[in-house]
Amino acid sequence: MQKQAIYWLKAQKQAIYWLSAAAIFLALLYTVSGVLLPFVLGAAIAYLLDPVADRMERWGIGRVWAVSIISLVGVLLFTIGLLILVPTLINQALQLVNTVPSLVEQLTNWARDSFPELSDEQSQMRQTLNTTLTNIGNAIQSRGGELIGGLVGSAMSVVSIAMVLFIAPVVAFYLLLDWDRMVRHVDDLIPLPRRAEVRRIFAEIDQTLSAFIRGQGLVCVVLGVFYAVTLMLAGLNFGLVIGFGAGMISFIPYVGTLVGGVAAIGLALYQFWGDWLHVAIIVAIFLIGQFLEGNVLVPKLMGGSVGLHPVWLIFAISVFGALFGFVGMLVAVPVAAIIGVLIRFGLQKYKEGPMYRGPSNML
Repeated sequence: MQKQAIYWLKAQKQAIYWLSAAAIFLALLYTVSGVLLPFVLGAAIAYLLDPVADRMERWGIGRVWAVSIISLVGVLLFTIGLLILVPTLINQALQLVNTVPSLVEQLTNWARDSFPELSDEQSQMRQTLNTTLTNIGNAIQSRGGELIGGLVGSAMSVVSIAMVLFIAPVVAFYLLLDWDRMVRHVDDLIPLPRRAEVRRIFAEIDQTLSAFIRGQGLVCVVLGVFYAVTLMLAGLNFGLVIGFGAGMISFIPYVGTLVGGVAAIGLALYQFWGDWLHVAIIVAIFLIGQFLEGNVLVPKLMGGSVGLHPVWLIFAISVFGALFGFVGMLVAVPVAAIIGVLIRFGLQKYKEGPMYRGPSNML
């Protein structure tokens, strides 16, 4: 009994310590969330690119030169995307929003012409339905541009665009340059009796983050490019924005394919009505994309399961987004991964402890 009491006192002290640390972290994050965006982006970029810099070092390139080359290539790709891709995406998104009322009107006319057998007694129902659809279309048109602008503005309202564009790359450059040194300093501060255990936890956290962020990021980019290019080649209006959007939300299994597929197939039915070959091509594109995601991209780029359930991700993104805005959405996935690893570690310790095994069966 004395051994069990001592064990629980230690466990209680550790729980209080870590809960206090988590509360302080969340309080600091909430307090300074207004200026964190460029630093969070810079840290994320440095974390993502550190394996590339390490590999270049193994090729015999110095760390400074490796980071400089990576930075120049990154700036070049970002500039190309900013000048070519982003304006096209925004333009197609605004066109899609402005086209919704006419789509609704033509859909209503098609329904009236295709089903003339509806009796006069149902005319009021049809009128109500038409009015409702028209109001929805007008609301989307009037609020759609505002919504898109709000999404962009919410991301940029944390700090000015200049700070994000200039400070984030600078932060990423210096963090990437000193990444290995910072890791060694942190490792040196770990208490010696717990160093092996803490290293194992950090290794699992890094493996989870690496598999999910780097792997799933590549999966989203590849799927976004695949959907956008194939939908445009198939002749679908707004194929670029629908395909790119479907790829970017594919970090939640099946959601990207479902949302993008419904939108694309719905537009295809409207645009190619009667030309069932084109509609079948659009359906086939998303079936092929889902097959590639599940059987090629995820196994090759992410390996096995990373232990992050989609519901847990949705919950984390929703909570952190509501509490901390855009910055919270950026840190939601890493924090969710860390919490998942710590919960698994805590469950392992629980199963090794006296409450689960009994005081006489402690390892």
